[in-house]
Amino acid sequence: MDDVDHETQALLEQLGAQLVTKKSTIRQLKKDGSAPEVVSSAVKEMKELQAKVDALRAKVAGPEFDRAGMEDVMVRRMIVVPSFEIHGGTSGFFDFGPVGCALKDNILQVWKRHFVYQERMLQVEATCLTMSAVLETSGHVERFVDLMCKDPETGFCYRADKLLEDHLENLIETSPEMPKEEKEDLWRIHRQADAFSPEELGDLINNRFKITAPDTGNVLTAPFPFNLMFKTQIGPQGNAFGFLRPETAQGIFVNFKRLLDFNNGRVPFAAAQIGLGFRNEISPRAGLIRVREFQMAEIEHFVHPEFKDHPKFATVQDIVLNLFSSKNQMETGKILKISVGEAVSTGIIANETLAYFMARTHLFLEKIGVDMKRVRFRQHLPTEMAHYACECWDAEIHVSYGWVECVGHADRACYDLKVHAEATKANLMATRALDPPKMVEYAKIKADKKTMGKVFKRESAVILAHLEEIPVDETMKIFETLTAGEPVDVVVDGKTFQLQPGMIQQVTRTTKRIQEEKFYPSVIEPSFGIGRIMYALLEHSFYLRGDDGEESSKKKEKGVVDRTVFRFNAFVAPVKCGICPLLKKPELEEIAFSITDKLIDNNLYSQCDNTSAAIGRKYSRLDEIGVPFCSTVDAESLENGSVTLRERDSQQQVRLPSAEVLVRTVHDLCAGNTTWEDVVKSFGLIN
Repeated sequence: MDDVDHETQALLEQLGAQLVTKKSTIRQLKKDGSAPEVVSSAVKEMKELQAKVDALRAKVAGPEFDRAGMEDVMVRRMIVVPSFEIHGGTSGFFDFGPVGCALKDNILQVWKRHFVYQERMLQVEATCLTMSAVLETSGHVERFVDLMCKDPETGFCYRADKLLEDHLENLIETSPEMPKEEKEDLWRIHRQADAFSPEELGDLINNRFKITAPDTGNVLTAPFPFNLMFKTQIGPQGNAFGFLRPETAQGIFVNFKRLLDFNNGRVPFAAAQIGLGFRNEISPRAGLIRVREFQMAEIEHFVHPEFKDHPKFATVQDIVLNLFSSKNQMETGKILKISVGEAVSTGIIANETLAYFMARTHLFLEKIGVDMKRVRFRQHLPTEMAHYACECWDAEIHVSYGWVECVGHADRACYDLKVHAEATKANLMATRALDPPKMVEYAKIKADKKTMGKVFKRESAVILAHLEEIPVDETMKIFETLTAGEPVDVVVDGKTFQLQPGMIQQVTRTTKRIQEEKFYPSVIEPSFGIGRIMYALLEHSFYLRGDDGEESSKKKEKGVVDRTVFRFNAFVAPVKCGICPLLKKPELEEIAFSITDKLIDNNLYSQCDNTSAAIGRKYSRLDEIGVPFCSTVDAESLENGSVTLRERDSQQQVRLPSAEVLVRTVHDLCAGNTTWEDVVKSFGLIN
């Protein structure tokens, strides 16, 4: 949002407060029996003020987005369509058609070049079906839940936090005279909706706001947890179970040791994975925003837990982000525009690596064509943090449904590798050479191994190793207690062992030279919801164009049918160039098909429209699926081999001398090596 928008918003709040005061004054005047002319004058002033407020609200909100129009195009042109449609379908599942597949693939190709290739990441592909032990260890079986309320009469279930959000939005929208302080309190509750405990959420839904089932008006049950994973049986025996993965990350964590070896034992490094995730959503809605099967692209960046600086941080430190910190969510509700460098130096973002990936995400979203005025990074509140994270910032994109989380940036600390190592006894630690080496104090232990072996069997060695690894003072204290004739409980990897007097015979303080240290790497995880990003891009790219060629949101009111356009940039456009013979003649079609083949041979996917439709109709078809460029083959093409090239949004055209120049020009435009303005300067516009 630019400075003018901020000024307009501030003026709107000021006039809104004056309007509330003026309405209150009028009520008091009527109550006091004031003279009719006094009341009439106050009402006139109130109406003038109301008109100003309405005008400012319209300016801030902008024209209402034509979601129905966009969804009609998406289905009609088979960009994205409901799954199993001829069988009645089921919510939360969508199929991608030719245009949708190409758009998604192009977004992923940009993602791979931007992250995997430029950051030298290690790409893996793990299975979607995950054995239960993995997700039990990671904590997902116990904690991967949403809270839901149930209509006890119909059995229909609702996601509790969304019930609260929808109710608050409706309450605020239908209460224009609500005092500013009360409205701000409701928005604060709205922002925290998914951070409340079951008890807190139940109190808000059932007691404070008395929210009922939207479909029936019935009283709802108190919120209760629902696990979001799809469970399935593995094999015919019935004794092995698994889950469709809720995230791709676990497939990387369980392969950490092999990835570390592949990277020659060096940390930091990053692994990346593109694949499907599954969540058994309580109430899927809002198209691609909340679905049960979705494409993810995740990065796990492994780094030393004490050294989270990033070698390339200087390249992004001046990038300005819109940050919505947890502090501001609880207090002012305002967005902070701040450079990445300042955000780290002031402690708003915890470390350089987390901030680096947030900045890189900003650049990625900008590159694929998302409107960056409608992007913010929101910090998770302490109460909504995932069980594995110590800090998290979501890249949220504003669409017609509101602010939508599209990319999560989590500092998962050492949680994942530690829990998998403890559960499997696998060595998931990395090492770091110490330069210079350091001297450390440790406890040298003499034990009655025969006695310990009889009691603890093979675990004796584990206990002794533990006593040598813990701080020397702790080991000495244990020894002193045993020497005094008291048994001591020792906990190793979650298991308790009771040492008896006499088992430890002697403990000596000593030092040793350490040339390397072992550690569990911390993980910085950017996780991209590709479907949500794609939906935001569709909304941000969609517009209506009248016959005069200008964007319009009011043509329908005048009875003029607008043409629908997607303004995809050339990086991600599903079709790079359309080729249209001006007339349906074999000699023109032959040239058109030849040009199409040349473009495709140069990795520029193109389509030839050789139907008998008028050229304007052909342009509209291509504009409707976001094709950025179109070439027309006409009579001049037969004479001298020249062709035209049209740019979608400006509708300007140039004439190029040959098909070879066309291919080179479209290639340079799609690669970002040149701009349309440069092309116009070189070849000149034609009518």
